[in-house]
Amino acid sequence: MGKKLANWYFAIVAALCMVLYGYDASVFNSVQGSDNWFEWMNVDKDKDTQMLGLINTSYTIGAIIAGFFLGGPLADYLGRRWGMWAGCFLTIVATFMQAFTPHHKIGVFIAGRVIIGIGQGLALTAAPVYINEIAPAEIRGRIMTIWQMNYSVGSFIAYWVNYACSSRRERLGQWDWKMVVMFQILVPALVCIALPFIPETARWHIKKNGNIEAARASLARMRDTEQEVEEELLAIRSAVEYEKEAISSTSYAALFRDPSVRKRLILAFILNIGQQLTGQGTLNSYSTSIYRQIWNNPQTINLINALNATFGILFTLNAMWTSDRYGRRWLLIVGAIGMGVCMLIVSLVGLKTPTVYTEESPDGVKSEPVGIGIVFLLFLFTFFYKPSWGATVWMWTAEVFSVNIRAQAVGMSSQMQNVANTIFQQFFPEFLANEGLKCLFFFMSVNFCLAAYVWFFIPETKQVPLEEIDVLFGGVSHSGKGGDILGEKVADPSTTKDAAEVTAVHAATTEKQTV
Repeated sequence: MGKKLANWYFAIVAALCMVLYGYDASVFNSVQGSDNWFEWMNVDKDKDTQMLGLINTSYTIGAIIAGFFLGGPLADYLGRRWGMWAGCFLTIVATFMQAFTPHHKIGVFIAGRVIIGIGQGLALTAAPVYINEIAPAEIRGRIMTIWQMNYSVGSFIAYWVNYACSSRRERLGQWDWKMVVMFQILVPALVCIALPFIPETARWHIKKNGNIEAARASLARMRDTEQEVEEELLAIRSAVEYEKEAISSTSYAALFRDPSVRKRLILAFILNIGQQLTGQGTLNSYSTSIYRQIWNNPQTINLINALNATFGILFTLNAMWTSDRYGRRWLLIVGAIGMGVCMLIVSLVGLKTPTVYTEESPDGVKSEPVGIGIVFLLFLFTFFYKPSWGATVWMWTAEVFSVNIRAQAVGMSSQMQNVANTIFQQFFPEFLANEGLKCLFFFMSVNFCLAAYVWFFIPETKQVPLEEIDVLFGGVSHSGKGGDILGEKVADPSTTKDAAEVTAVHAATTEKQTV
């Protein structure tokens, strides 16, 4: 296998962990279209809206705990690979709990979702760290695009399996929703099988026990020449040595000792909270409930969800050629403005068009032409979201932290998505029931605010080497300073073209923040 192809293969194995998130975020939305599920769980879909919110967000409780307190230490102690493996294994166990929940024992179903959340918290902490640590800087954006695309792949599998099962509901009975849940085992099982055969990251080998030979062997499987291996190995050793000498901590305390790290943590927290408040998380979890206000045919709703997931894969691929060409900031700003405009128009259409009341729909639905227009706008919203706040937020979060605190910081930052999700999704069903499509004005406002936030506060990280990322935030070059400690000559980033660009971007960003 060629070295470039090997790079992609190793990264794609890790990126498959994102399928767990996409599938689970979609599976509950899918089963809400099954009356059999409501009967089996003894839940009234019209009256028990708060219970639906609790079930949907229960997995985030486990994810938050794992992401904040378990994922980082596990990935640092056992390695990035085994952090992913543990998360996938827990997902498999919890899937069986959900699929074979005893009749009217909804507590077992909720417990299974909590355990899946723990599994996700472990896997989604270790996997983006692994990808960023093995990917060359010049293609890091493209590889992380695959990460976000796999969220759409998870949704794609969930919705199309649900569509197939819903079309045979009478024949399948209770298995119409059980099969949708059971398919969640497929991808984590493949990942568990593949993980032992891919290399651990060189940065982990150096950080964990200073194993230079293991790190060299790992890099040799990914880099084309021996010179590339030795140069990157020296940069990693130098950065880790500086972090040990100057910072002398790899625990959570290190996150708050360095002002530049604290700044990054706050910026990443807000960015990840914003990702969930764009509206995409809500649409993915409650699109079935939203589309019920337009159509009363469950089969039509299931088909729309499946098509949306399919287009989501294609839309995400736009980040493949834009993230490393135009940069992270450009994608985030354009995406936020585009999503805000879509939400504004959807709200106006819902407010200004008549509602049709029939015997089949006593609560009222929109006419079919209006419904088609709204669906088109929500698909357009996904077009803006997937390559920007879908893919790029993960890119930026996973690449801005130095190796000594990367696992903890990425775990905590990414789980802010679930913190926001837990709070907002708990009351969204009531919000939707009371306000209808007018509730989308909220997402419009959030998206416009997020565009301004990125413009003033988020620096560009396009193609910046991980060991030099601290320069962007007012810190020092860890590899350069570490090279002095080791007595080795590491290329001074201040004399390189890339570093000049880094310094220029940092200066421009600082100027914007002070305006």
